[in-house]
Amino acid sequence: MPPLPRLLAAALLLAAPAAPAQDTIKVGEFAALTGGIASFGQSSHKGTLLAIDELNAAGGVLGKKLALLTEDDQSLAGQPATIVRKLISQDHVVAILGEVASSKSLEAAPICQENHIPMISPASTNPKVTETGDYIFRVCFIDPFQGTVMAKFAASRGWKKVAVLTDVKQDYSMGLAQFFKAGVVQGGGEIVKEQSYSSGDKDFKPQLTSLKAAQPEAIFVPGYYAEVALIAKQARLLGIKAPLLGGDGWMGDSLLKVAGTALDGCYFSCHFSADDKAPAVQGFLASYRAKYGAEPDDMAALGYDSAMILAAAIKRAGTTDSAALRDALAATKDHPGVTGRITLDDKRNATKPAVILGVGQGGFHFVESVAP
Repeated sequence: MPPLPRLLAAALLLAAPAAPAQDTIKVGEFAALTGGIASFGQSSHKGTLLAIDELNAAGGVLGKKLALLTEDDQSLAGQPATIVRKLISQDHVVAILGEVASSKSLEAAPICQENHIPMISPASTNPKVTETGDYIFRVCFIDPFQGTVMAKFAASRGWKKVAVLTDVKQDYSMGLAQFFKAGVVQGGGEIVKEQSYSSGDKDFKPQLTSLKAAQPEAIFVPGYYAEVALIAKQARLLGIKAPLLGGDGWMGDSLLKVAGTALDGCYFSCHFSADDKAPAVQGFLASYRAKYGAEPDDMAALGYDSAMILAAAIKRAGTTDSAALRDALAATKDHPGVTGRITLDDKRNATKPAVILGVGQGGFHFVESVAP
């Protein structure tokens, strides 16, 4: 068994000496801070950390400061289970935040459920995550909604003949592809070709050559940013002019650095747009820029929302008792989140709008917002 990931942040308190344990509320976090999807984990962690800092600066929760215990799962299967067991049995956290990747959340969720520790995923969109049990929550929309939104978007642009390129190693990608395909067919379109790849692959020319032969009007690539950037470059080199469509997995800091202009004219769904003029969004943008000197993405916004929703539930419950906290989280309604007003439904999934962004001129631009 590989060694446990090192503890990256113990008590994130105000600049004073560490407070006694009884004066803090311990919250666990597991995230991919290194490895293949580190951009996601780093962004989500920064948003979570910003929320914790703001909460503590305002006096904490229930008169206590929040201590965030963060560990790196290194983007590796097997690590989330090890980390979550440690956070629960050794660190005695009252709740756990994480993960972004659905496959990692699916690994950790049964452990949290078994131990009656509430877990909130910032961005795992596979429906199976919250189906694990009544202690598992998320602050993002789920794949059926995201996949359907992109299918309807393709139809609205007149793209009826669509191909699909899926990452078979990621539950996220498989789920999104499933609901996109169903939405296309239901809308009168046709899936003209399907191909697959595995996370970490570098050469996609065989799959792309096969897709090109089917002459699709658009290609749905519900993968993560590292592979999507390479797929886009290789597609253009092969002469594929059809726009690529995707989901929130595209939003990584290296996407455009690697893809260059290959993704110009392409579109993907996500959770957040800096173009939103809502006070909550603009306040978050200002705070994030001040703390990190950078622009937040939707993973940062979701990390922020996950911590704020947890804190609000602790306040409403008036306690960190696990059952009371679970019930308070389940009652979350119309929370003014950075990623939209969030209500958790009876399956503990967030009901909220999706945002569609277009790619061009070296960045992303807001196209439309789609309500549930």
